[in-house]
Order: sequence, then C-alpha cells, then structure tokens
Amino acid sequence: MPIDPYILLLLGTVGLAALLPARGTAADVTSGASTAAIAFLFFLYGARLSTREALDGLRHWRLHVTVLICTFVVFPVFGLAARALVPVLLTQPLYQGLLFLTLVPSTIQSSIAFTSIARGNVPAAICAGSFSSLAGIVITPLLAAALLGGDGVGFSTDSLVKIVLQLLVPFLAGQLLRRWIGGFVTRHKKVLGLVDRGSILLVVYSAFSEGMNQGIWHQVSPVRLAGLLGVEAVLLAVMLLLTWYGARALGFGREDRIAIQFAGSKKSLASGLPMASVLFGSHASLAVLPLMLFHQMQLMVCAVIAKRRARDPEAAEDPPDRSAAHPVEGQPEDRVLR
Repeated sequence: MPIDPYILLLLGTVGLAALLPARGTAADVTSGASTAAIAFLFFLYGARLSTREALDGLRHWRLHVTVLICTFVVFPVFGLAARALVPVLLTQPLYQGLLFLTLVPSTIQSSIAFTSIARGNVPAAICAGSFSSLAGIVITPLLAAALLGGDGVGFSTDSLVKIVLQLLVPFLAGQLLRRWIGGFVTRHKKVLGLVDRGSILLVVYSAFSEGMNQGIWHQVSPVRLAGLLGVEAVLLAVMLLLTWYGARALGFGREDRIAIQFAGSKKSLASGLPMASVLFGSHASLAVLPLMLFHQMQLMVCAVIAKRRARDPEAAEDPPDRSAAHPVEGQPEDRVLR
C-alpha cells in the first residue's frame, strides 16, 4: 500500500501552519500569493488539457457519461445522505468538507496509472478523467453553491465572481494560449509539475494558517477524525463496488469496467484544494481535511485492487473491448494528464 509522498508534504505544511501560522502583514501577503497561485494552477490546467483529444472522445459517450454520473450525481447523493450523521459522528464543518469532497471532479493521473496496472482501457481513463476535470471547472462550484449555500459557508454574488476570476478565466486563458504554449508546457512538464504542487502547498498553508488564527481546530477531536475516516472508508467501498458491478450491468467489457471503476470512484486533490480555498475562504482548512484523507485512502485501496485485477484470470480470457473507448490516434497510452 503506497504512501503518497505528496500527502506527507501536505501534512508537513499543515504542521508548519499549526506551529508558525501567518499573521498580520504576513497573512495578507500569503493570502495574495495564494490567490495568484490558484489562478496560475488553473491556467496550467487549461494549457495542459487538449480540447481536440477530449472532443475526439465524445463518440464514446456511454463510458464518459457513466463516469460523470458517478462523479457528479451518485457521489453527491451519498454526500447529502451523510447529513444524517451530524452530530453523532461528524461536526457540521467536517460534514461540509465531506459533502464538498463528493462534488469535486475525478482524478486523471492516478486513474490512468491504476487502469494501466490492472490492464484496463487506458485511453478511456484518459478521456474520462479529462471530461471530468473540464466539467468540474463549472459543475463543482455550481453544485457547491446549490448544496452548501444554506450551511453558512457564505456563497454570494461576490463568491461567484471570485470563482469566475480565479478559476474559469485562467483556465480559458490557458486553453486559448495552448496553441502557442502547449509545446513548452509539454517539454517542461516536470518543472511545471513541481511549480503547481508548490502552489498547492502555498494554498494549504494559507488556508490552515487562517484556521489556526481563528481557533477552528478546537472543533476537531480524535473521535471526530476517527468517525470521518470510517465514513470515508464506507463511501469509497460503496463507490468501488457500484462502479464495478454497475458497469457490468450496463454491458461494459472488462477493460472498460476497470476504467470506469478507477475514474468513477476517485476524487482529485489537485483540483479540489484550490477550489475549496476560493469557495470556503476562512473555513477552507476544515473543508479540505476530508479530501486530503480520502485522497490517501483511495490511493492505498486502489493500488491493491489494481494489482489484483492484473492477476485476474479474466484478464487473459476477456478480449479487449473497445466499444466504449479506444486510443486517440497519435496519443501514447502512457501520457499523464493532471
């Protein structure tokens, strides 16, 4: 079971914010830098995402619609159902974070990696993850405004303006400039990957510093954290079972079921953290905690499942099914998109 080194960096950043939170002028500077970092992150997301390849995958709509329904319909339904656990297992802020977790888009990078290990349909995972990330730029804030707006999070016209300016405008700018900067982004993807991960660490530090200054961590106890972990474990297990057996009931072949399971049961930390910072403001520290825990849990569990799928006798007996997705011409299968 892998421990994501980036999770360790995130936890270290949380610890730094707990020991040395930014205050006064430093807090203002950190907040401004965090805002700029979020805009830059979504600019890079736009520059990386190939619109042409995403549109080429539209003809495989059944698989992609299945993943989108799992990500933006089924997950949120379970999130809303978890409201019954307040205040028995979850506090209201932790529940808000859990509900937000169910609204963010799917991952791309880890979905591709696990689909490849399990001998599934890698191009389908690429397209499905790309569609989810693209749709999440618009759908996640709208769902958050609709489902969380009445929970004291403070959604308003000003919040929607911030979402457009900090998320959507930079993303569209990246898409528009992709024709000229796409090659540069591809050639320097390792360096830029370090830059965007560093930007996320800055966002986390800013959010948790503000939470420390407001004393928000007094609301979290070990018992509440244990309850949150238990709820997330059940949520992940239900989604893994539902995506696998549901895809089988819909008539998808083995390779496509693997892509649906890994793309439809996972949530993106890279997209979710910046979105939470914009949507929750001073409440972002507790809002991102469930997502950080779920991210590590999904990596550990899916790594085990992927290795078991690779040893499944069905992998040798079931011929490749490309009815729902196939490689885009000229696109290598090991390409990784965030």
